[in-house]
Amino acid sequence: MPLLARMLAAPIVIEVRPGAIAGLGPLLADRRIASEGRVAVAVGPGQGDSLTTELQIEAAEIFRVPDGTHGATVALGQRLRAGAYEAVVGIGGGKTIDVTKFAAHMAGIPMVAVATSLAHDGICSPVSSLEHESGKGSYGVVMPAAVLVDLDRVRAAPAPLATSGIGDVISKLSAMADWELGAADKGEQVDGLAAAMARSAAQSVLHQPGSARSDEFLTVLAESLILCGMAMAVAGSSRPASGGDHEIMHAIDQLYPGTASHGELAGVGALFCSHLRGTLEHAELISACLARHGLPRTPADLGLSHAEFVKAVAFAPGTRPGRYTILERLALSEAEIADRVEEYAKAVAG
Repeated sequence: MPLLARMLAAPIVIEVRPGAIAGLGPLLADRRIASEGRVAVAVGPGQGDSLTTELQIEAAEIFRVPDGTHGATVALGQRLRAGAYEAVVGIGGGKTIDVTKFAAHMAGIPMVAVATSLAHDGICSPVSSLEHESGKGSYGVVMPAAVLVDLDRVRAAPAPLATSGIGDVISKLSAMADWELGAADKGEQVDGLAAAMARSAAQSVLHQPGSARSDEFLTVLAESLILCGMAMAVAGSSRPASGGDHEIMHAIDQLYPGTASHGELAGVGALFCSHLRGTLEHAELISACLARHGLPRTPADLGLSHAEFVKAVAFAPGTRPGRYTILERLALSEAEIADRVEEYAKAVAG
């Protein structure tokens, strides 16, 4: 009888704590990541010049990541290949980590993710979301070899970036409902382990008490985001983490760039999709969690009119061709969507 049903890819090290970035040097001395110590460090535009001194990593070269575009990624990947580095560290928010993951994938070297904000589940996922001339695209990459989350730096990040990943994590309840809908209507196979990881992560954040800036809450949020990323690796797709909620998020990103962060948009998308499903208990829990942590819940909170939000919802299914969610099942006309948006806004306000 076999002892193992399957083997799971996972980072060698996961560390979530205040001051975690100080452990980067010893981590890179681990020969499982770099044997000779020739390491590149990619940092986002928000990271100060003092970072290079603070890291105290010998033989490391610092690269600046200007933005989250495909072009910036290709440029970094080419420099990593040309420099014959053994590993690369990505330090910053979601965009910097996504760029570094893809560049490491291009160069064929391990990547260490050091998160300084908790805006979405890209910290540990096998996916990079990059901007290009037609909007945004998702690309499969190798999962980070190690993940560090420095809670001190997360607390110092701007509020919309620091903890908006709350919306992304709890949106997994909506994503899982859509996956189960795909199983019921289309015969899709739901991976039980991936589902358990995504759902457990969402429930942990949904019911975690306390301030979003406390060590206790940030630890739960960071670990939940990491679990969501691993759930995607287990499933072999983004299905456990992305449903109609993310279709709406991507639609808003394309139609109204710069409206809000990934996590903020995912939270609103999840709340609206829960309203469409008529799952009042889920909707109330999601709404209460978003309100408790000061995250948007309605189009107005995002700075969008109802008409703009209706246009985004109508456009949303086109952002993920082939994905089946509550949006595809209902196939509402724009007039019908407008009625549902009015009902939804009133329900949240009431």
